[in-house]
Amino acid sequence: MIFTGYALSALIAVGILFLGSRFWWGPAAASAGFGIANSPPPSTELAAWLSVKGTRDIAAGLFVFLLMANGSPRLLGEFMLVASLIAFGDMATVLRSGGSRGAALGIHGFTGMVIVATGACLIFGAR
Repeated sequence: MIFTGYALSALIAVGILFLGSRFWWGPAAASAGFGIANSPPPSTELAAWLSVKGTRDIAAGLFVFLLMANGSPRLLGEFMLVASLIAFGDMATVLRSGGSRGAALGIHGFTGMVIVATGACLIFGAR
């Protein structure tokens, strides 16, 4: 279980790093794929705010790698459970904005569930 948890954690971290860098280098495309309805057209101001989001995503991905290197599967698992709130918060934001229900549930909700499952694997495997 711990190996599965570490493997999923690494995949999640790589995915978060990719998405974060996408908000830095291609903010308009990244914004369009997020799922929020009626997103404003790309502008310098919007790109700046999306870069803030990208920076936080990159840091979150690096936190996962840092915790993986720490060698404490339980601590990594607990972090993953808390980090799942980011994906569920994104899901709620997309739904609240009138965005695509498919994107909210299929992208953000599914991601949150995978992160919860990863955290559970790590916590229960560490017992």
